Amino acid sequence: MCRTLAATFIALVFAAAVRADEPVTGNNVKPVAENKKDEPAIASFSLDKAVHFLDSAALTWTQKQNCFTCHTNYAYLYARPHVSGSAPAHAEIRKSLEELITKRWTDVGWRWDAEVVATAAALAYNDAHARNKLHPLTYFALERMWTVQKKDGGFSWLKCNWPPMENDDHYGATLAAIATGVAPGGYAKSDAAKAGLDGIRKWLANNPPQNLHHKAMILWASTYLDGFATDEARKATIKELTAAQLPDGGWSAASLGSGTWKRADKLEQDAKTSDGYGTGFVVFVLRRAGVPANEATVHKGVAWLKGNQRESGRWFTRSLNRDNKHYLTHAGTAFAVMALAACEEVGTVVGAR
Repeated sequence: MCRTLAATFIALVFAAAVRADEPVTGNNVKPVAENKKDEPAIASFSLDKAVHFLDSAALTWTQKQNCFTCHTNYAYLYARPHVSGSAPAHAEIRKSLEELITKRWTDVGWRWDAEVVATAAALAYNDAHARNKLHPLTYFALERMWTVQKKDGGFSWLKCNWPPMENDDHYGATLAAIATGVAPGGYAKSDAAKAGLDGIRKWLANNPPQNLHHKAMILWASTYLDGFATDEARKATIKELTAAQLPDGGWSAASLGSGTWKRADKLEQDAKTSDGYGTGFVVFVLRRAGVPANEATVHKGVAWLKGNQRESGRWFTRSLNRDNKHYLTHAGTAFAVMALAACEEVGTVVGAR
């Protein structure tokens, strides 16, 4: 009996290794299990499993939902090129987003103005890190972005009470700035971009940040563009982000809301438990802002990420809205990979092809 169980266990481990070695595609993808707080931690950090999770979650969402969302496949297009942009899953999801522009936008238009900004941002970031060249459809999306900019310089954003991404206009304004700044080929110097950025700066001046996540987004934008944060403001935000680090070395996504994010399920936000989104996002932004990878704050954050991955490859993040699907885990896993890449902790990945 023991030998049979042992043999079965070894076979399962070997089968899992084979599956992890096989690139995820639209034909072989298997849906990821639900995001659960009690999923066991992995024995040791595995970038292979992180990539496998991201590929699987993004492909499944794209196939089943037939849409793009900030927490899953948009976030995926930010993270995947930091490992490899040549993977079949990456190509399929990128193609789907391009078809959203060439087909749905052409036939019926976009669903929300936020979709235009989020699409432009994901494509621009993806271009910058996967090909270092502005794709014609990315340029089209960026130019379309300015047509939905309001007269006050801001954007009509989705307010679904799904922080931090689909919650307020501030996120939309800073994301549009990041999209413009990260776009390769000097796009930010174009006439349309300069006029649009002037509008965003005006909007931000009239709508100051209400929480630490807002400030971090401005800090991120300022790493590409002038006029978004003074040196004093940048230092102040870095100091606030550092002060928000928890004793275990991580950050809580809820703490970045500084008490401004209220849950739909009426429960309390948990600002004292480190999670994937809080830690990955902060470490990534700190590195973008020039904080060295060997600086104590960042070093501890990296240690938390490498020590708190789950067996599936994801980094769990509790939803900031209600305790059901916890899809913020997907964005948290994307930012965890981006943070580790920014700290040069990402190497060759078996499943990265």
